[in-house]
Amino acid sequence: MSQETDRFPELIRWFSRNGTRVIVALSGGVDSAVVALAAKKAFGDNSIAITANYKTLSQEELSSAYVVAEEIGIQHKLIQYDEVANSDFAKNDQLRCYHCRKELGMRLLQEASKLNANLIVDGTHFDDIGNNRPGIRALQECNVRSPMLELAISKAQIRAIARRFKLSIHDKPSNSCLASRIPRGTTVTYEKLARIEKAETIVKELFNLRQVRVRDHGDIARIEVQKEEIILLFDVGKLENLDTLLKELGFKYVSIDAKGYRTGSLVLTPN
Repeated sequence: MSQETDRFPELIRWFSRNGTRVIVALSGGVDSAVVALAAKKAFGDNSIAITANYKTLSQEELSSAYVVAEEIGIQHKLIQYDEVANSDFAKNDQLRCYHCRKELGMRLLQEASKLNANLIVDGTHFDDIGNNRPGIRALQECNVRSPMLELAISKAQIRAIARRFKLSIHDKPSNSCLASRIPRGTTVTYEKLARIEKAETIVKELFNLRQVRVRDHGDIARIEVQKEEIILLFDVGKLENLDTLLKELGFKYVSIDAKGYRTGSLVLTPN
């Protein structure tokens, strides 16, 4: 067993020390999937994965959550609410992520009460602490714990665990809510979210890409892809098709970001 996967028994023991019935916030990504797997190993049927459809998560992410829950064999529940209706979130200021995670945390607390769970966890990990994440603070205020952060488990170790247990999302690129594609200070609307999701699907399918962000600058669609995949965009015929399809969504100009994908590229000032 590798050093990375040696951390998994430690993660299981963390659960055994900290509760008897757990709710896991399952997003559809690899981080929360590994936490859900450990919870299932520790508590069996006393572990419940909850995925929140709050209108800013893509259908791709929601589908991924269903798939990984089935692979793990964990009970899975979907809760639905509309965070765009929250004016504090929709105004899209520096505390957008705080308001998003605060509402999620409160709803997870409600579910914990209904399900008689004495522990709520998420997939935040050690590498996340280097970023400015007001959302982490919001979840902590709601007593949502992060076992992989507490145990200093890294992203590389998480992926190694997922590979060992043959989770289909072991190499799935990181994702975030669709609202992260809208510049700060620009109001989040249903129309913008729908346009962004459609645009990203078009780019992915047209060029067979793994990770895409379409940053919505009003008239301009700024496309970010992983640096190693930028070369896949160098197809004149496909680019002409892309230009047509994205303009049909309402964009006037379509641009490719030469720096490639990077997190937080729309954060103008620190949170």
